[in-house]
Formats: sequence, structure tokens, C-alpha cells
Amino acid sequence: MDITQLILDDHAEQRRLFSIIEQIDRKDVDALTAVWSRLKAFLDVHAEAEERFFYPELLKLGEGANDAEDGTVEGETEDAIEDHNKLRDAVKAVEKHKVGTAAWIAAVGKANVVNSKHMGEEERQGLTDFRRNASLEMRHDLAVKFAAFEADHITGVRPVNKDPETYVEKHG
Repeated sequence: MDITQLILDDHAEQRRLFSIIEQIDRKDVDALTAVWSRLKAFLDVHAEAEERFFYPELLKLGEGANDAEDGTVEGETEDAIEDHNKLRDAVKAVEKHKVGTAAWIAAVGKANVVNSKHMGEEERQGLTDFRRNASLEMRHDLAVKFAAFEADHITGVRPVNKDPETYVEKHG
């Protein structure tokens, strides 16, 4: 088991859930509500798990990969935490609209865009950086913690935005 693979698997599930929402008839408010509720909780738990287990270790071992913000692991991590904040805000924006309305669909679409951009960056940067610099044993140990946290919080966590610079200072 490898934390980088668990994160990639979660990304695939997030893409799948957004795709499911796109295929549900707007009039089927019950189905939209159910799938959105699952996706919303999943996004929050995934971000929190990354912030607890993945990024603190990336800050210790990483060097900055590919197109990392300012070429450093610190920039890479600050950008990721900022992306998580933007996603939390986009998810909150969805909640302001009645499920199934054009405004709700548009807000879900915006959350999808924010999430997709973040996942792409994370896959090119943080995950690549970690695979290059973390041992298989560490990746396994973190995967166990990550999976247990997600399982323990399957119904979600309280979403809390974090200051990216303070986060890096605390964990770097």
C-alpha cells in the first residue's frame, strides 16, 4: 500500500462522483442530493487527510517537482493548501443554491473545475516529489494512517480553511 496511490485512487473517485452528478436529471433532486452529499464529505475528508498525513512529510522530504510553485516544496505545499481552501469555499457556494437549479449546477461545475486543477497540480508536483524522495516503508505507513482516517470519518469532517504560510511554517 502506498499513500500516493491512495491519493490517486481518491482523485479517481472524486472525478467519478462529479461525472455521476453531471448525468443525473436535474429534476431528480433526491439523487443529486445524495451523490452531492457523498462527494462533499469525501472532498473534505480527503483534503483533511492529506493535510494531516501527506503534506507534513512532503515538507520534510520533498524538493519541489515539475512545475511546483516557485520551484520549492514549500511553494508546492502552500499552493496545495490554498487550493484546498478554494475548494472548501467552492463547496460552500454550492450549498447556497437549491439542488437541481441552474445556479446549483453551475456552482457544482465550478467546484469541479477548482478540484480538477488542484488534482492535476498535485499529481504532477506533490505526488511525484514524494515518490522520488520518500521510502516505500514511509509511503506504506502513511497509507495506513490515511486510510484509517478516511474510514473513521466516512461521513465527513468540519471543513476549516488554513493559512498556507502558517501551515508550511508549522509543518516544515
